[in-house]
Amino acid sequence: MNLGLRNRLLAIAVLAFLPGAALAQSPNEAGRALLQEHCASCHAIGKTGDSPREGAPPFRTLARSYDLDEFPRKLQSGVISGHPDMPEFRFREDDARAVGVYLRSIQE
Repeated sequence: MNLGLRNRLLAIAVLAFLPGAALAQSPNEAGRALLQEHCASCHAIGKTGDSPREGAPPFRTLARSYDLDEFPRKLQSGVISGHPDMPEFRFREDDARAVGVYLRSIQE
């Protein structure tokens, strides 16, 4: 076996068994994880279910109010709500794109 190939296979095997080794997420999974972390305490982030906070729109209905083609750019520049309890969110470009992919997948 080629020494370079052997070293690469060994590195892959070691990384696979390290505690906490993260597997790469698809954009859809990454977008859901970001929304779970930042938004799910108030908004329903799935295809079903009520928002935990009364009056917080479920994200599956965002396309009714926002152009989802533009939404990732809004996430990058900072989402500001008229609601006083909602903090401003600003996402990195790749995170904003991942959220956009996920949002498209759950729209009614």
